[in-house]
Amino acid sequence: MKKKFRKAAGYFTMGAAVAIAASCGKPKSSATGWEYNNPDNGGFEVVPYDEQETGPGLILVEGGTFTMGRTEQDITIDWDNIPRRVTVSSFYMDETEVKNIDWLEYLYWLDRVYGADYPEVQKKALPDTLVWRDRLAYNEPYVEHYLRHPSYQEYPVVGVNWLQVNDYCAWRTDRVNERILIREGILRENPAQVNEDNFNTDAYLSGQYEGLVKGDLPDLNPNRDTRKVRMEDGIFLPRYRLPTEIEWEYASLGQVGNTVYERVTERKQYPWNGHVVRNGDEADKGRMMANFKRGRGDNMGTAGFLNDNGDVPVPVHSYWPNDYGLYCMAGNVNEWVMDVYRPLSHEDKTDFNSFRGNVYKTQTRDEEGQILEKDSLGHIQVREVSDTLDNLQDRRNYRASDNMSYLDGDVESEITYNYGVTSLINDKARVFKGGSWKDRAYWMSPGARRYLDEKQSTDDIGFRCAMTRVGSPEGFGYKRKKKK
Repeated sequence: MKKKFRKAAGYFTMGAAVAIAASCGKPKSSATGWEYNNPDNGGFEVVPYDEQETGPGLILVEGGTFTMGRTEQDITIDWDNIPRRVTVSSFYMDETEVKNIDWLEYLYWLDRVYGADYPEVQKKALPDTLVWRDRLAYNEPYVEHYLRHPSYQEYPVVGVNWLQVNDYCAWRTDRVNERILIREGILRENPAQVNEDNFNTDAYLSGQYEGLVKGDLPDLNPNRDTRKVRMEDGIFLPRYRLPTEIEWEYASLGQVGNTVYERVTERKQYPWNGHVVRNGDEADKGRMMANFKRGRGDNMGTAGFLNDNGDVPVPVHSYWPNDYGLYCMAGNVNEWVMDVYRPLSHEDKTDFNSFRGNVYKTQTRDEEGQILEKDSLGHIQVREVSDTLDNLQDRRNYRASDNMSYLDGDVESEITYNYGVTSLINDKARVFKGGSWKDRAYWMSPGARRYLDEKQSTDDIGFRCAMTRVGSPEGFGYKRKKKK
């Protein structure tokens, strides 16, 4: 027994010594035992990484389970928002709606880069300021001033359709990632970018953007000296995009402020507590919680005490944020979301990260598998995945690129909804939510949903961006809570 104990003790001591030596040296693969980040053995690189950086304008929305759907009586009797239990992953959401000044920055960049040779690019991005016109109202001042006058810089942009805001999200992704590379000392600022010579995240990752390089990263591969930033470095942020309907509704409810451990103590009807539209706190008692139309002919109340101080949209930081810190998730302007509208979506969709509107795409490659050269605007070319080129017949999770009408009848759905005759529902119908300055309080319920053709715009629909959260759902806060 004594002999065996000594043998075990000796083995333990040797293991401890190995562990100490390993901790003092470079990290090793638990699968092969080879050192990471060692050019002498091949240079497989593993970068130290803590957590995802929060992009400009964003707030982390910690995900979880909630009851999606109707929180108000169904006065339209559409039965298109039946309550059901779902789970949404953590994500990031813009603190406010995208502002006029943000869109003007976008238009200026498009004109500076494409204006000389491709003026149609900026023209395509112009908001439709004529949405303010009403045949029986004098709204010409808003047509002329709302987008460009400095008095409205902090007001939400309107007159933008679903397609335009998706283009904006793509542009914002590239500008943010370009600024990160400049901050990290990899690129220099280049105000002379023109046409295809502009920074594009996908083009950079595919090796098709050089730019004004300040200094590439050292490459631990013994066959190379330097390299470009890769996705594995964790430097680039995920794409800015529209939130899905489930994300938007979850963020709007803000139930993170209504829970005790896992118990939801009060079901919200609006993004704030209670079932009324006025503030109940002593300091602000009786003040409106959002910008909406209180009744027929009453957009803002009586002079001397305007109830919501907003005849049209108001600055994006108005009123009080919800429990996630998000402003104007009810009222002010409706907001586009990513989903295609279907009345029965709540019955068809899965209960995790629900979404209808998937059209799977891939980068276009030549016969040798190389990504095709970027187009004249500096973008990598993409195509829809296909059965012949991508072997979809071997897949189990999807068999087609376009899944907008999955479980909805596909071709038969056009007959079911009788588009243009008895309904305006087809694959171009996009959901918008939130209520606006010209809507009654009913539409401020997070579960309320409406739709509009993706090419149309109005004077009461804007948007805010979202971003996928990668890694742990709770972020830095999770580690701090664990330490406590």
